[in-house]
Amino acid sequence: MRVVAGVAGGLRLHAPAGRRLRPTSERVREALFASLGSLGVVEGARALDLFAGTGALGIEALSRGAAHATFVDDDPDALAAVRRNLDATGLAEAATVVRSDALGFLHGPVGPFDVAFVDPPYAFDAWAELLDLLPTDLAALESDKAVEAPPGWQTVRSRRYGGSVVTLVRRL
Repeated sequence: MRVVAGVAGGLRLHAPAGRRLRPTSERVREALFASLGSLGVVEGARALDLFAGTGALGIEALSRGAAHATFVDDDPDALAAVRRNLDATGLAEAATVVRSDALGFLHGPVGPFDVAFVDPPYAFDAWAELLDLLPTDLAALESDKAVEAPPGWQTVRSRRYGGSVVTLVRRL
């Protein structure tokens, strides 16, 4: 698994062996960031990577010009992978790594962010609560099925990539 493009493009990312992490594939990140690039939202952005796992989405954002990324996960092994990947890509100075569950993090004083990447375990079912708390107007949601935008949000795009569906939603 590698960073797809930008200043860290081509650099390898680490994923803990034997873990239940499901890093977003290069193909999905390439397509997602093509969509975000067409919206002009990555350059200079403050990005939030919830359920960060390996940090592949936030690192891709930093590599493509985001000003800062906050990585949130409650798994210490995942956070170690995020830190290792930030060090390997030379992007650590533009990042904050937080150990917290996503909803607990969002209940605190956080943000605002320009874009959020949300890639929880597929069994996650608190999308409406999460989006209600999310301090951003644009979010990329990854699941095994399309995520229906709750009231106050609209779906911008939704695409299936193999077993993953990425849904871009925008706050109304």
